[in-house]
Amino acid sequence: MDQITNILYWLSTGLLVPVTIFLLFFFIKSLIMIGGFYGLYINRNKVNTKINREIEKNVSVSELLKFASNLNEKNNKLVSFLKRIENSPNNTPTLDKILGDYEIIVDKDLGKSKLLTKIGPMLGLMGTLIPMGPALVGLATGDVASMASNMQVAFATTVVGIIIGAIGFISLQVRQRWTADDMNILEYVVESIKESK
Repeated sequence: MDQITNILYWLSTGLLVPVTIFLLFFFIKSLIMIGGFYGLYINRNKVNTKINREIEKNVSVSELLKFASNLNEKNNKLVSFLKRIENSPNNTPTLDKILGDYEIIVDKDLGKSKLLTKIGPMLGLMGTLIPMGPALVGLATGDVASMASNMQVAFATTVVGIIIGAIGFISLQVRQRWTADDMNILEYVVESIKESK
């Protein structure tokens, strides 16, 4: 039995380095996501406000699609899908396919935020629990310096994991609202085209 517990102890202790490396990797990834998120926010505010103003003016769908095609925004998914709708044959299967493609692309984008939301706290918890074993051994043997060092690692990994999860969660919430707004506009356009037939 002692051999099994020793194997488990060394296995879990050996995971500390990979867990720490993954935490640092996802922390850097979350910081990059914040930068991209800010750029997306600026782009989105500029473009979607214009499109919503056109919808409020009760312009026809064809005028709305022409307006969207004149917007020179390459990185805006809503504009690119409105252009796809304008350039596609206006039959029901094609329009439904375009909506489905939008949902798939957006789900892929949301997956990045979902990953950070889940993986950050998991890695933080692993980074907390792994050093606790050596810290307890240090406490039992009277090695307070070893215990303090391990506890420092445990608390640091917890904080980093929570930060990663928080960034992922906040970006996920905002992106889901944006996605719902874009989907509402696309469905409005598609349903208006279907009714006009």
